[in-house]
Amino acid sequence: MEETSLRKRTGDQKSIQSNEPKTTSLQREVGLLSGICIIVGTIIGSGIFISPKSVLSNTEAVGPCLIIWAACGILATLGALCFAELGTTITKSGGEYPYLMEAFGPIPAYLFSWTSLFILKPSSFAIICLSFSEYAAAPLYTGCKPPEIVVKCLAAAAIWLIIMVNALSVRLGSYVQNVFTAAKLVIVAIIIISGLILLAQGNTKNFENSFEGTKLSAGAIGLAFYNGLWAYDGWNQLNYITEELRNPFRNLPLAIIIGITLVTVCYILMNVSYFTVMTATELLQSPAVAVTFGDRVLYPASWVVPLFVAFSTIGAANGSCFTAGRLVYVAGREGHMLKVLSYISVKRLTPAPAIIFYGIIATIYIIPGDINSLVNYVSFAAWFFYGLTVLGLIVMRFTRKDLERPIKVPILIPIVVTLISVFLVLAPIISQPAWEYLYCVIFILSGIIFYFLLVHYKFRWAQKISRPLTIHFQMLMEVVPAEEAPE
Repeated sequence: MEETSLRKRTGDQKSIQSNEPKTTSLQREVGLLSGICIIVGTIIGSGIFISPKSVLSNTEAVGPCLIIWAACGILATLGALCFAELGTTITKSGGEYPYLMEAFGPIPAYLFSWTSLFILKPSSFAIICLSFSEYAAAPLYTGCKPPEIVVKCLAAAAIWLIIMVNALSVRLGSYVQNVFTAAKLVIVAIIIISGLILLAQGNTKNFENSFEGTKLSAGAIGLAFYNGLWAYDGWNQLNYITEELRNPFRNLPLAIIIGITLVTVCYILMNVSYFTVMTATELLQSPAVAVTFGDRVLYPASWVVPLFVAFSTIGAANGSCFTAGRLVYVAGREGHMLKVLSYISVKRLTPAPAIIFYGIIATIYIIPGDINSLVNYVSFAAWFFYGLTVLGLIVMRFTRKDLERPIKVPILIPIVVTLISVFLVLAPIISQPAWEYLYCVIFILSGIIFYFLLVHYKFRWAQKISRPLTIHFQMLMEVVPAEEAPE
């Protein structure tokens, strides 16, 4: 079947998402509210219910712990402002991918695409879904740990439910995001309000001498930031769907500033709430901080905590899927992946092949199911590319002066973010060397081999294999290359 045949058959049809005829391309369906919800929904996942322990273990005192949480919020905001400039200057979906392409050329962009497609995005998706399944299964196995096979099967079911929702409709995916964001804000509000009430009642003992016993080193600070920033990860997610934002020049920076400010305030207040009922030692000994808080404050209604934490993680997983599918889509469009991955469903107007591919890779990652190793693996690679992308912003200020910049941040901001990124990449290697970091570097660099074999030289044998696969999947999934929207 030729690419045009599907268009001829559907040329006079209307999109099932609207009563108006549309081109076969990504539609601008995401408004300001949905953009804020994507940011908040993606950031507030399992991190705030897991990371407080890790941040505290590295700072060893309440005061520095709260400062780290605030500093992580500031760093995320600075990074997001840099991405706001990049997102409004280069209005293409795919997050860091088009920015690296413009700043450094195809090889760094391909390495980011390679790393993101096979490590960053699917492993993060797998981590979130595994966290969801552990909380969701906990009420069914009171007094004992849920069987590993149950947790993994539930995680796989969650992955494919989310994949199906996002492959069916952009509007349905953003609607689901809005609903789960509202649900997760309920548990955040419950913890914060309960903590503030306890604070008002005089439960301030754990905040006395809050800097006593602090023993900070450069390595400890770096690791504390690593864990805190894992909870903030997702601050750049809206840049992956720039092409689907209504009025991106206005809505992108507004959604970033409002969303991250809301998250930062919530995180600081949640940590304050935890310390109103737990000492630093008790928090470190808690297997699940939010559950311990619920047992002490909300009993006999403490069951709402694991339930709403499950809502929180499934919302984060949906936001991750919604945005990462677009990265696969852009990589396919640029010729760095199978061409069919850049195709759009003629009926649903979604990048369905890219989303399904993403789900397959994420499902593979749940098989080992080692959350801690995956977190270290992801964080190291993520901050390497965050720093490289912001460095690209600095480079383009001098090499691409002709670009129109609706938003232009002071040059000091990207310089600071780049230096902090270098510190965050080097700190864990220096303080706690591990094989995971070496494996990650080797995998990233191995992408260069595939770039020259499959992209730069375009060997005929690769094209002979990919062409029939593209035609087959095009017929099977009823997808076509995206059309340019009419002027």
